[in-house]
Amino acid sequence: MTNSSLPGSAVSDSSRDDTRDAVDSALRSDVSLLGGLLGQVLHESGGEDLLHDVEKLRELVIDAYESERNASIEDAEKLVAAFTPERAEQVARAFTCYFHLTNLAEEHHRVRVLRNREAASGLVKDSIPAALAKLTDELGTEQAASRLADLRFHPVLTAHPTEARRRAVSSGIRRISDLLGERDVATDGTVTGADIDRRLLEEIDVLWRTSPLRTTRPTPLDEVRTAMSIFDQTLFEVVPRVYRLLDDWLLGDEAGSKASVAPAFFRLGSWIGADRDGNPFVTAEVTKEAAGIASEHILRGLERVATRVGRSLTLGDADTPPTAELVALADEQNRVAPHLAAQVGTRAPLELHRRVLLVIAGRIAATRKQHDDPIAYPSAADLLADLRVLQDSLRAAGAHRSANGELQGLVWQVQTFGFHLAEMEVRQHSQVHREALREATAGGELSPMTEEVLEVYRTIAYLQKRYGVQSSSRYIVSFTQSSADIKTVYDLGAIALGSAEAAPVLDAIPLFETFADLNASTTILDEMIQLPEVQARLAATGRKLEVMLGYSDSSKDVGPVSATFALFDAQSRIATWARENDIELTLFHGRGGALGRGGGPANEAVLAQPPGSVNGRFKVTEQGEVIFAQYGDKMIAARHIEQMAAATLLASAPSNEENNAAAATRFASMVTTMDEVSRVRFFELVKAPGFAPWFAQVTPMEEIGLLALGSRPARRGLSVESLEDLRAIPWVFAWTQARINLTGWFGLGSALAAVGDVDELRTAYAEWPLFASMIDNVEMSLAKTDGRLAARYLALGDRDDLATLVTAEMDLTREWVQKATGRDEILESRPVLRRAVRLRSPYVDALSLLQLRALRAIRQPGQSDPSDPDHQLLLLTVNGIAAGLQNTG
Repeated sequence: MTNSSLPGSAVSDSSRDDTRDAVDSALRSDVSLLGGLLGQVLHESGGEDLLHDVEKLRELVIDAYESERNASIEDAEKLVAAFTPERAEQVARAFTCYFHLTNLAEEHHRVRVLRNREAASGLVKDSIPAALAKLTDELGTEQAASRLADLRFHPVLTAHPTEARRRAVSSGIRRISDLLGERDVATDGTVTGADIDRRLLEEIDVLWRTSPLRTTRPTPLDEVRTAMSIFDQTLFEVVPRVYRLLDDWLLGDEAGSKASVAPAFFRLGSWIGADRDGNPFVTAEVTKEAAGIASEHILRGLERVATRVGRSLTLGDADTPPTAELVALADEQNRVAPHLAAQVGTRAPLELHRRVLLVIAGRIAATRKQHDDPIAYPSAADLLADLRVLQDSLRAAGAHRSANGELQGLVWQVQTFGFHLAEMEVRQHSQVHREALREATAGGELSPMTEEVLEVYRTIAYLQKRYGVQSSSRYIVSFTQSSADIKTVYDLGAIALGSAEAAPVLDAIPLFETFADLNASTTILDEMIQLPEVQARLAATGRKLEVMLGYSDSSKDVGPVSATFALFDAQSRIATWARENDIELTLFHGRGGALGRGGGPANEAVLAQPPGSVNGRFKVTEQGEVIFAQYGDKMIAARHIEQMAAATLLASAPSNEENNAAAATRFASMVTTMDEVSRVRFFELVKAPGFAPWFAQVTPMEEIGLLALGSRPARRGLSVESLEDLRAIPWVFAWTQARINLTGWFGLGSALAAVGDVDELRTAYAEWPLFASMIDNVEMSLAKTDGRLAARYLALGDRDDLATLVTAEMDLTREWVQKATGRDEILESRPVLRRAVRLRSPYVDALSLLQLRALRAIRQPGQSDPSDPDHQLLLLTVNGIAAGLQNTG
């Protein structure tokens, strides 16, 4: 792709509008540079013919998109059909590489914007200080401080297979991004600048020559190690940095000279290597290994920081006299670790603070290497106690900056990550538990499945003994349908360990996923808290209880509109129930990255929650491509954490709760109409005879299962005769690939039309955050939908009735979304986003046409060999379209 092929010059003059000005020139420059280098690589690799074919297809799809001329898209289809299999693959890879480069340029620009914003004065919108300022205005200083002290943001990393890129590709992209950052500070025309350009060309050449497809499916432990790369590269350093920025704001000019007051509000959970619902590859041994890998990473990080800070803590005892408590700690170190203490003492004979911290570092190392070593720390709490003694001694001697500086960062890291890094949260399906309990209580030989279920409890007990109870105590029950499903968890624990007293400490968490289960949630909870095991845990935890809500299956169950309202209603009722039962509730949101799985801007979603459902605590799943998008870069990760924490604080502000409550009451009748009509419309489609096999025909649903995306199978069974056995992720992924995005919007058009009152809809959009968030998310979904390409995918099936139903609802939804927002065009109010979608869409169209070519060939009788060129082309385009649309499942 030459410079002339880049987004900035690809749009015809007639389509240029004021949205062009919203794109920063620095971003345009980066995209131009990377696109030009890619064009050079294509020319060097495949010659002028390859570059010509890429450029020709690019020109045709842009003309078709901008002019909406069918002739142009038909010409593009003819060109794609004429490609040899080898050429089709090369062109698909070229467009995929382009998207990877564009994505990284946009991420790089986002970091650039964040740096500029950080350098500006005043409160940043969506920041914790801004949220605190508002809370202080509404509640007063004391209550605002209390809310901050209780703040918790708790993301849980999951290994759901939505990251379409190979790790090798991600690593290459990261190297290119780093070079782009170096180029920002290099001077044009210098040796350094020229060298960076040469290295960029080299890395883009490697990216082009690297197969974008995994050859083998990753194991659960591969997924664990991938997640650990995020921790090592960003989270370990970023989290204390966020605390520090908050602390500096809270203390103002006294920051560093007074004890830190910012709370360690971030907690990390993980399902990776622990979520066994439908994943036979996650075994008890895998969970044990996954926890060991995580602990190794955090202990190595803590050891490194303690050593670095200890070496710099060269404060002489004469000027910084130690307290009696520190002297006692040093004596204890001499007793517990005499050899280590003696070795350190020779290097710091008159620097007791330094000596104590270096011995602490040595004990952390021993903890990592051999947990039963006599000098190993029994727990993170013991380490934290030693660090507190050290801090207090420094403060007593007047060395406040040493006490509150880098040493405080280490304290925050221990508070946040402990010795376990992330809590391993086990999840299993209620039906599996029922069957295991039936076998275990019936006597006789146990099946391998039941043996494995029981072994999981023994593993949890081991993890709690090894890393502490906080390392693994949450046990999530998928498809909780009664309180008996919760009791089964405790019964199996007692059986596995021989008695209830020997069983591990467990908090069984109900997961309400279907429409029916969401509606029955409070009834089930009423029965659940009567269980003796649950009552004991409530007494032990100060009446803390966690409840999980599933966005994915509820949306697949009744459609996106009804699911949105059902989830809001369930949260509202559960929050009221918790308040009436004196329970400190934490709602755990099983959100996905895509719009059909609860996706969209998470901070906006937090603010749209019903009154009493947040209360300063927000727990949410982060998965697949979302993990890397939110936490792959330090600046972006810091901003995301701060935004989420700020939204979690603001969600419970009286003004926000009152607004949400009033709006929910005012628009209750509208919700009833929309719920009923959208559900009927959704069922008209998904419950039509033969829908499931038709869905498999008109989307690449079956073929997605061939992609080595993750360790988890794409569906629960082998049949596509029923949607019940299909997981929500491929359900969403497949519709996205087909440029239909049905899971994000289907049924909304009929629902809005049934309300009919445009003024009422516009008032709801202006006044009710939940409704506005839903409409905005659908607007984004529609922006990435293409009716002409959707029609081509739908034509792959033999059900004109279903195809007509889909396209009619698509048109109706687009019409009524514009009426509800009062805007003439989709994304009219978000010009930067609108332009980004417009610039990307023609390039995605090219990949869609290549995918359609592959699908048409594969759908021919007898074409079932997954290794043939058509299947390979299809998988390449799946990867490229995912990169272009920037969301999968």
